[in-house]
Amino acid sequence: MTNTFSILVVDDDPNNFDVIETFLDGQGYQLHYTASGKDAIAVLDACQPDLILLDVMMPEIDGIEVCKLIKASTKWHSIPIIMVTALNAKSDLANCLNAGADDFLSKPINSLELRARVNSMLRIKQQYDRIQSLSNVRANTINILEGTLNELRGNLASKMSHELNTPLNGIIGTIDLLNDDLENMDLAEVREMLGWADESARRLEKLTKKFLTYLELEVAATNQNSFKFAHTKFEKALVESKLRSTASQVKRDHDLILELEEAEIAISENHLLTILQELFDNAVKFSPAGSIIKVSSQVKGRVFCLSVQDFGRGMTNEQVNHIGAFMQFERQTYEQQGAGLGLKIVTRIVELAKGQFSISSVCKDNTADIFKKGAKKAIHRIRCKC
Repeated sequence: MTNTFSILVVDDDPNNFDVIETFLDGQGYQLHYTASGKDAIAVLDACQPDLILLDVMMPEIDGIEVCKLIKASTKWHSIPIIMVTALNAKSDLANCLNAGADDFLSKPINSLELRARVNSMLRIKQQYDRIQSLSNVRANTINILEGTLNELRGNLASKMSHELNTPLNGIIGTIDLLNDDLENMDLAEVREMLGWADESARRLEKLTKKFLTYLELEVAATNQNSFKFAHTKFEKALVESKLRSTASQVKRDHDLILELEEAEIAISENHLLTILQELFDNAVKFSPAGSIIKVSSQVKGRVFCLSVQDFGRGMTNEQVNHIGAFMQFERQTYEQQGAGLGLKIVTRIVELAKGQFSISSVCKDNTADIFKKGAKKAIHRIRCKC
C-alpha cells in the first residue's frame, strides 16, 4: 500500500495498543488510540480513520454498541471495523457481525493474522473510496453515455452480471464446502480449495480494477485537463520482461515474437503498461495456442508506432466499427471470458494522449486457415508522439 492509512485502535488496556503498534510497525500506518468507546466516537472527525480496531469488552459502552453507533451513521458507516475479542463462542462472534463489524480478531493477537486482516480491510476501503469518488463526479459525465445509453445498459446487464457472479459463486461455493466439511479434510485438500477461492478472487479483483479504469478514463474524457500527460521511456528490456512473464503465465511464451525499438513517448508508464496488457490479453484470448503473437515497435520521425498482431479467428469490419464498453462478439459461440472493456480502454487512452489507434483484420470462416502463412487475424496499431 502506497497511501498513509489512518487506523484507530479502541481498547481500555493501553498494553494491547502497544502490542498492536509493535505488530504494525514499519507498515506506514498512522495509529491513533482511545481508551473508551465514548472517546472513540468523539475523535472520529479528528483522526478520520480508514480502519477501526475495536475491543469488544470495555466498560461503560462495550465494543458491540460502539460498532452499532458507528455503522448507523451515514458519515462513518463505510469505515471497516475489525472487532478484537477474547470471546470464542459462535454466538459472540455472530453478535459482532450482526452489529455491523466487517471482521474480527481473537486474542491473543497473532502478528501475521493482524497484518493480513488489516491489509485486506484497507484494500476494500480503498476500492470503496475510489468508487465513491467516481460516483460524486459532476453530472455532465452522464452526457458521454447518452448517445449509447440503452445499448450500454443492455450490454452491462447481460455481460457484467455474469462476469461478477462467476467468481463470486466460486468464492462463496468454496467457503461453503470448507464450512461444511473442514473437520474431515486433510491439509492438501484445504490448500487446493483455497487455491480455487484465490483464483476466483483474483479474477474478481482484475475485473473490478478494469471497470474502475474504464470509469476513470470516461471521466477524464469530459475534462481533458484532468488527464495526466507524462513522458515515459519505452525500454525494450522492461517491456520484453513483462510480456514474456505474462505469456509464460498463460503458456504462450513460445508463441511470442518481439521486435522492439526503444523510444521516449508522450504517455504515462501506467497507461503504456495498460495498453500492452490489454492488447496482449486480447491476442491471447482470440488466438489458439501454437499461433504467433507478434509485438513490434518503431519510431518513424517523431511518431512512435506500436503494433500487436495475432492469428486468430478475425473480426469483421462491422465488429471493428462497433467496439465499445461491455461489447463482445460471438460470445455464445466462443464462450470467452471478460466484460468487453479491453479495446475500449485502449481506444480511450490513445484518444486522450492525442494518438491514433487502428485495427486491421481478416475474418476467417474456417479456423483451420489461421495457421496458414499470410493468414492475419488482426493487427492493432497505435501511433503517438515521441
